[in-house]
Amino acid sequence: MYKILEKQTLSDVTKLMVIHAPHVAQKARAGQFIIIRIDENGERVPLTIADFDRKAGAITIIFQEVGKSTMQLGALKVGDAVSTFVGPLGHPTEVTDFGSVICVGGGVGIAPIYPIARALKEAGNTVISIIGARNKDLLFWEDKMRAVSDELHICTDDGSYGRKALVTDPLKEILEDKTRSIAKIWAIGPAIMMKFVSSATKPFNVPTIVSLNTVMIDGTGMCGGCRVLLEDGARFVCVDGPEFDGHKVDWTNLLSRLQFYRDEEKAAVEHYKHTCNLDKAMAEGGK
Repeated sequence: MYKILEKQTLSDVTKLMVIHAPHVAQKARAGQFIIIRIDENGERVPLTIADFDRKAGAITIIFQEVGKSTMQLGALKVGDAVSTFVGPLGHPTEVTDFGSVICVGGGVGIAPIYPIARALKEAGNTVISIIGARNKDLLFWEDKMRAVSDELHICTDDGSYGRKALVTDPLKEILEDKTRSIAKIWAIGPAIMMKFVSSATKPFNVPTIVSLNTVMIDGTGMCGGCRVLLEDGARFVCVDGPEFDGHKVDWTNLLSRLQFYRDEEKAAVEHYKHTCNLDKAMAEGGK
């Protein structure tokens, strides 16, 4: 069992948890992910590592409560434990001194872009970061991103904080600036955001790396559920990724695959909420 050491509510739907997993923390590197399971009958949920503390033996995860399993996870408290915490999985981010780089984090993607930006900064890069969300309430870790960035741009869709813009707006402006030379770009966030970032950077011929959040089940490449199509053939996110060249991803196929289980997910959430309300009513009736 893996105990929850710390829990924070970052927004109405976004939670942070620090989980004691020494074997994972000792080997974790930027860009990798874990698979968590709440109990023996629980769904396997892949989450990119947001931070790690080797000395404390702890891993930080950040997630949004969008489905039944993440809602169950979000309901746990400090001192509770989860049944399975497997990792680190996937290939870590390639980190070297590239020169000037850009890290783009959208929504909950701010969490996994942070350790990448930190590692790139520690390697000697000039790090330009762009973070964005739909509104101010969904933004988090501004201070942590600022600490590892030479330059930080903040965007919100509604203009409630920072600049009213999409993350692609400052990105294009930086790339169009002839006085700058950008060696590489990382982008993590909703699939549609990563698609638009990749489209925006392609005309400038700047390598753009995305971290893909496809349907994933076993995390070993055996099930084939996380298959993603690239220009040179199919790959599996869990064993070949999670990072890929954004200019080679078949985004139409990926976005379509992400819709496959929406009806099942919706039904599971409705059943979970109904069960929770029933349990609550029974508990109150027994008082």
